[in-house]
Amino acid sequence: MTIPLTATNGHPTGGDPLLPHHASTTTDILADTSPGPFEGPEKLLEIWFAPSADELPLDAQPSRRGLTYRDAPEGDKKAWQGLRQVPRETWEEMLKIVRCQVLSVIEGEEVDAYLLSESSLFVAPHLVILKTCGTTINLLGLNKIIDIAREYCGFQDVWRCFYSRKSFFFPERQQGPHRNWQQEVSFLDGVFDHKGAAYTVGPMNGDHWLLYLTSPSTRLAVTPSDHQLSRAIASAAGSTRQPPPSSRRRQDQTLEILMTHLTPAARAPFFHPAELDPTRSSSSEEASLKARSGHHLGAILTTHLGIDQLFPREETTIDAFGFEPCGYSANGIVGSGSSSSEEKEEGEGGGYFTIHVTPEEGWSFASFECNVPLPISTNDNAAATTTRPDLQTLIRKVIDIFQPGRLSITLFLSTPSEDEATAAGEAQQEEDTSRQAWSAFSKSMLGSGYVRQDRIGYEFEGYDLVFGCFERRGFEGGKMAVAPDV
Repeated sequence: MTIPLTATNGHPTGGDPLLPHHASTTTDILADTSPGPFEGPEKLLEIWFAPSADELPLDAQPSRRGLTYRDAPEGDKKAWQGLRQVPRETWEEMLKIVRCQVLSVIEGEEVDAYLLSESSLFVAPHLVILKTCGTTINLLGLNKIIDIAREYCGFQDVWRCFYSRKSFFFPERQQGPHRNWQQEVSFLDGVFDHKGAAYTVGPMNGDHWLLYLTSPSTRLAVTPSDHQLSRAIASAAGSTRQPPPSSRRRQDQTLEILMTHLTPAARAPFFHPAELDPTRSSSSEEASLKARSGHHLGAILTTHLGIDQLFPREETTIDAFGFEPCGYSANGIVGSGSSSSEEKEEGEGGGYFTIHVTPEEGWSFASFECNVPLPISTNDNAAATTTRPDLQTLIRKVIDIFQPGRLSITLFLSTPSEDEATAAGEAQQEEDTSRQAWSAFSKSMLGSGYVRQDRIGYEFEGYDLVFGCFERRGFEGGKMAVAPDV
């Protein structure tokens, strides 16, 4: 995947009608000059400063001195809350450390979705999600994000942190702490004073998934860095006063599908063949400019592949980009963009999804991530009351698009503490959902075309995890070994 020298949102005479949702777009994006194959598998970092947007710290005291905050939202939108007050320029400074740039951003009711030169950044009032591919140095953004949260919002504690990735194709090409898993864990332990836990899920000598997470019971105070990305040292738990837990907090549900060895037919559209874009055959200058637009190519692919039909169109906003000479990224906001807002309790809640594709033969990769609240299966009672797909149907739709030879699926489901479950009367409901999720990862989950290799479950404090690894029946393409990077 290579970044174009000029990435524009539409053309100079009125904009591209396929691209109505962009709040802004970066132009003159630098080309990726790194030699060799592109590392598709992403590094995924989530930093939570509160359990939900409705439970931001009550006594947060931002510094505000010399800081420029984000302009007020237009129209009748409510004022920005929490981390959404931070201006784009500040996030871009953080991304310089990580070594990627913003292509464009779309604003949802509850979340901002930044499309990056290497994957995505999501900002909600209470959390930041940074997902980057290639040789980006994702973890070097962690202390900067902590500093931004303290300075702009007065957030003195990290409530939880999650870091995960699949095994790299080319670990020897990674930089900084990403050279191997042990260095990544050491870096995170340095930030969180050895209060996190690291896991390897799946075969160590094959395709595996790596996870580091902290617990809410060991809430960590953050301290200023010295611009050398020094450690955020832990101090007494609970130094920031939190509001009482919401009795109406929704279950957090995050699905991630990581796919390799895509079929030639599935890879072909991401090389942007001329037949997908009628404007390429036009001799007009306007059409020529449009054809070179990464966002225009992204919009064509989104429609051609049916990505715009994964969720109901009337509640979905998609920002997509087609890279030259190949590749694709997309962010989507469904509903409000947040699954935790109390105001949406009577409705279904919202969320995001994000897709990234590296289609080159030999190291083809596609990822799909989504936190939209969905019923687990068609047997779930909630499935009869929603126009959204159930989880199993969504997974099969994604698999049909990318046709991977191998894939792993992870599903995180939040679980309440005993006190929260007792207060809300939700203990049995949450337990039933986790049981349904485990059952959904059956041998027949993807139909007769795939064989399940592994099904692994974990129970963490506050979350259950189900991991499944599948291989296309008769698949013989796994010649390229995935080197252990631990």
